[in-house]
Amino acid sequence: MMSNDLITLEIIQNSLTAAADEMFAAMGKTAMSSIIYEVLDMGSGITDAEGRIASSGAGIPAFIGVLDKSVQFILSKHEDIRPGDVFITNDPWHGGVTHLNDIVLAMPVFQGDTLLAWTAIIAHNSDIGGMAPGSLSGDATEIFHEGLRLPAVKIINEGVTDQAVMDIITCNSRMPDFLKGDVWAAIAGVRVGARRLEGIAEKYGALTFLRAMESFMDFGEKAARAELKKLPKGTFELDEKQDDGQIFNVKVTISDDEFVVDFRDNPDQMAGPGNATRDGTVICAQMIFKALTGPDTPANDGSFRPLKVLTREGSIFHAKEPAAVGFYYETEIRSNDLIWRCLAPHIPDVLPAGHFSSICGTFIGGTHPDTGRQYTIIEPQLGGWGAGQDHDGNACMFCNFHGETYNTPAEVSEARNGLYVDRMALNDSPGGEGQFTGGRGLILEYRIRTEQGFLTMGFTRFTEKPWGMEGGLDGSGNYVEVIKPEGTETYNFVSGLPLTTDDVVRVVTSSGAGYGDPKKRDRKSVAADIKAGLITPDRAASIYGK
Repeated sequence: MMSNDLITLEIIQNSLTAAADEMFAAMGKTAMSSIIYEVLDMGSGITDAEGRIASSGAGIPAFIGVLDKSVQFILSKHEDIRPGDVFITNDPWHGGVTHLNDIVLAMPVFQGDTLLAWTAIIAHNSDIGGMAPGSLSGDATEIFHEGLRLPAVKIINEGVTDQAVMDIITCNSRMPDFLKGDVWAAIAGVRVGARRLEGIAEKYGALTFLRAMESFMDFGEKAARAELKKLPKGTFELDEKQDDGQIFNVKVTISDDEFVVDFRDNPDQMAGPGNATRDGTVICAQMIFKALTGPDTPANDGSFRPLKVLTREGSIFHAKEPAAVGFYYETEIRSNDLIWRCLAPHIPDVLPAGHFSSICGTFIGGTHPDTGRQYTIIEPQLGGWGAGQDHDGNACMFCNFHGETYNTPAEVSEARNGLYVDRMALNDSPGGEGQFTGGRGLILEYRIRTEQGFLTMGFTRFTEKPWGMEGGLDGSGNYVEVIKPEGTETYNFVSGLPLTTDDVVRVVTSSGAGYGDPKKRDRKSVAADIKAGLITPDRAASIYGK
């Protein structure tokens, strides 16, 4: 029997959210890798039987947006789906969306013979094989260089582990114990979620359970369309130069009924690993659309029904197989920031000036000097957010792409990896001044303990810095300095750079950009900046005229 009682439907929806959050907690508490249990570089969610996102749990927004697309691919590939099955994928052309390090586990939820829903989890894994430790290399020119591809296969069949699949996965990793532990943590997460959903369906009945999901998706659409009507109407366009000299373009057309993002006029896909898939580009548009049409309400399939994304196959935002995609995230965040910058002048009360807008992924590895085991530290970095029309930007936050994640404590990095953390401080370099100033970036120094280590990193917003608004100054830029006895070199992209004992890797992330004419900044705020050491008295006098 089906109930249409609104209170019952709301209780079920909140129960789905709680289940998704419990999945997230289960994986976070049982994973092996600090990138998961400390940084929380993961995401969880629940889809309906058709693979439409029904409830988004905690985690990285750009990861949660993957889950419905992964489940839909699994459904398109497999007809024999049974209770107790668990599927695994990481391949961007087989439901994985991002890059091979990001593994998705998905589990169907049944009541009797009826498929009710799916639980799904995604997380970044430290090493999935490939030509370089950590599975990321700037030298990769095709996805085969980047690691083991898992094309949406069953890893558990009706509750029984397919040991051959598990052996293939672990045999291809330089860190098999960590990878195996992280995969099992994800399996635990989707199983916890499945048990919760089975209990909800048993309590309220399958028909009411299904009605609740459909009802909330319809509500998501209604809420999005109501906010869409409040946005400025018309077609807005932006061309933006990138660090490598290429020009990226976006056109955004907003009407009462549709929000259309057009990325078709962009460069062809590159030979290296900086390509993005169409699904990944869609996710970046979804994040901005959600920010503009209801950031405080849960995201579900209905939330994105007014959104349309246009891409050109073979372009950097819609790469064709078998393109290398290891550093996809720096290209995807560029697409996200393009939309943001394009619309910010027209919606300044919602979208502030540019933030450091880079994952600033830093990969340092080698042989641990104490244990002799391979280690790879994987750190997304903190940076400064842009100022708004009535407030300063936040200091040392993750970028909007990365959501509510955390940096790894120095003690954990030192205990688990072959390095020391010598310094963590605010970046007080010039940049980001305005009537309202951008938040400060970060300086983080790693000192190497092993004789044979390496550094791989790729930052954007290096030469083309975070953009100011209404006369505010641009941010300071993202980069890494490698300090060796023979001298210091500066990089925004390097792959497999050899490191040895006592070399220092200094990560420097950008301040956010400023908003408004610096000469209009309040004197008390300038004095506070000087007192905090964020600006020298001479520079304050030069920039602010005070």
